[in-house]
Amino acid sequence: MNIIFTRTGKSGVVPTVILLLFSILLTAQKPADLIIHNAKIYTVNQNFDTAEAMAVSKGKIVAVGSGSEILKFYSSKNIQNLQGKAVFPGFIDAHCHFSGYATDKWKCELWGTKSWEEILQRMTDYAKNAPMEWLYGRSWDQNNWAVKEFPDKAELDQLFPNRPVYLKRVDGHAAIANQKALDIAGITAKTKVKGGEIEKVNGKLTGILIDNAMLLVEKHIPEISDELAIRYFGELQTECFSYGLTSLHDCGISAKTFGLLEKAQEQEILKMKIFALLEDNKATYDTWIGKGRFTKGNITFGGYKVYSDGALGSRGACLLHDYSDKKDWKGFLLSDKKHFKNLADKLANSNLQMCTHAIGDSANRTILQIYGDVLAGKNDRRWRIEHAQIVDKSDLGLFAKYSVIPSVQPTHATSDMYWAESRIGKERLTHSYAYQDLLQQNGWLPLGTDFPVEEINPIKTFYAAVARKDAKNFPANGFQKENALTREQALRGMTIWAAKAAFQEKELGSLEVGKSADFVVLTYDIIEVPEDRILQTWVLETYSNGIRVYDGEKWRQALSGWTEYGNSNP
Repeated sequence: MNIIFTRTGKSGVVPTVILLLFSILLTAQKPADLIIHNAKIYTVNQNFDTAEAMAVSKGKIVAVGSGSEILKFYSSKNIQNLQGKAVFPGFIDAHCHFSGYATDKWKCELWGTKSWEEILQRMTDYAKNAPMEWLYGRSWDQNNWAVKEFPDKAELDQLFPNRPVYLKRVDGHAAIANQKALDIAGITAKTKVKGGEIEKVNGKLTGILIDNAMLLVEKHIPEISDELAIRYFGELQTECFSYGLTSLHDCGISAKTFGLLEKAQEQEILKMKIFALLEDNKATYDTWIGKGRFTKGNITFGGYKVYSDGALGSRGACLLHDYSDKKDWKGFLLSDKKHFKNLADKLANSNLQMCTHAIGDSANRTILQIYGDVLAGKNDRRWRIEHAQIVDKSDLGLFAKYSVIPSVQPTHATSDMYWAESRIGKERLTHSYAYQDLLQQNGWLPLGTDFPVEEINPIKTFYAAVARKDAKNFPANGFQKENALTREQALRGMTIWAAKAAFQEKELGSLEVGKSADFVVLTYDIIEVPEDRILQTWVLETYSNGIRVYDGEKWRQALSGWTEYGNSNP
C-alpha cells in the first residue's frame, strides 16, 4: 500500500489513501482461452518475425512475443508447450473448387488412371452400385497414359448402351460422353457450339467434348439433394483441415451453391472461411453486383470468376500462334471479347473483383488489355488473372501497369512439365509458369492448388514453388528453376498474400494481434528443413478461430521422443 498526498482546494493538504495498482496491474495476468509457448511461430508479418509464444482470446490473437512475457502477463486453463515445434498461419488456398469437388463425391474417381482400359474397368465396377442412372466419372488425364491421345466412345457404347456415361477430364475442360448421353443432349455431327468443340473423325462423333460443348450434356445430369451436398461440404472440410487449410477461395460457384454454403454454416456444419466468387452467369449480374461485397459469418462474396479460355492439356487454351503438336490450331476464347468487356464495365462500378481464368498467351493478352481499358492505370482493385500460365514476354509488364494480380498454382507447373513443351514448344515454355517473374510485377503473388485439378495438400504447393519438382523429386535440378520462389515468398503466397488477394489481409493471413487465431502446427519447419524433407512434413494440429479443428494424433505418437528432423521419419 502506498500513501500519497495531494493539494485540493482551500482546505490545504488532505491525506488520501490510494491503493496504487500500477505494480499489480503490471503483474496481473489477463485471462486467455489458449496459450501456446515454447514454439517457433512464424508470424509472417511485414518483417517476417518469429516469436516463441502466443495468447488467444475469443478467437483472436491478443499477444505474440517471448514465452516469458506471454506466461507472465496471461493465464489460461489451456496452455500448450509445443516443445519447439514450428507454427505457421493457417494456410489459405487462393484458387480451388471446394463446393464443386464436394458435390462430386458421388462420382467415380478416375484420378491416377494409367490407361483407357483401366478407366473402362473402373466404370464397369462403379456401375454395379452407382447411385444414379447417369454414370459420371472425373479426373482422367490422357497425358498420363502410354497412348496420350483422346479416347473415343466406341467401347463405352458397347459396355453401356442404355445408360448415359459422362467422364470429365482432370482439368474440367474436356469430357467424353457415350452415345446415350449424346442422344439425351441432342448432339449430332451437325451440332455447332461457340467457345467449344464437338470432336468428329471422318464425320462421326468420337464423344470428346471440349469447353462449352460440355455444357450441352451437363445440363441434363441430375443434381444431388441439398442435404447430401451439405453433408459432403462437411466431409471435405475435415480433409482440408487435416492439410492445414483454414481458408480458401471457392472459384466459380452458382448462386444456389452459395446459398447452400450459407445453409451449411447456419447448421454449424461448415466452419471453413470461404471467399466465394460466383460463376459468370448473366442472370445473376443485376442482383449480385447490386449487392456488392458482403460477409456473413465465415463466408464472403467478393466477385466473379470468369473463363476466358480452356486448358493446355486439352488444347483449349487460346494461343497467339499454333499449337506445336496441332497444326492450324490455336485454341479459342470461350466468349466474345465484348462479353468480357461488358462484365468488366459492370464490375468497375462496384466493389467486386473480376477474376478471370486465362491459360494461353492470347487469352492473357486479351484479358490484360480489357482490364487495362477499364482500370486505366495503377489501382487497388485487385482484379486477378487466374493461372496466368503462358504470358508473352511483351505482355508481362501489363500486370504491373494496371495492378493486375496473377493468382497461380505451383503444382500446375510440375504436373504439366512432362508434356507442356510438346504443346507449345521450347521458346514459349521459357516464359510459362513464370512465378518469380510474375511476383516481381506487383511485389506479391497469391498461391493456390486448383483442387481437384491438383491435390489439396498445401505442402505440395510449397514444394513445387521452391523446388520446382514434383512429388517424385523430378527433375533433379528443378523445372525452370530460375522462376522458383524463395521459401519466404512461397509461405507468404499461401498465407498473407492469399488473404490480400481477397482484401482480407487485415483479418487473416498472419499471426498478429487482432487477427483471427488461425494457425497450423507442423512436424517439420518448412522454412529451415532440408529441401528433401519438405514433402515429409505433416500437420500435427490445425486451429481456426483459436479452436482446434484437426488433431493429428498419429503423427504426435510417431514423433514421441523425436527431437531432430534429420534423425527420424514419422
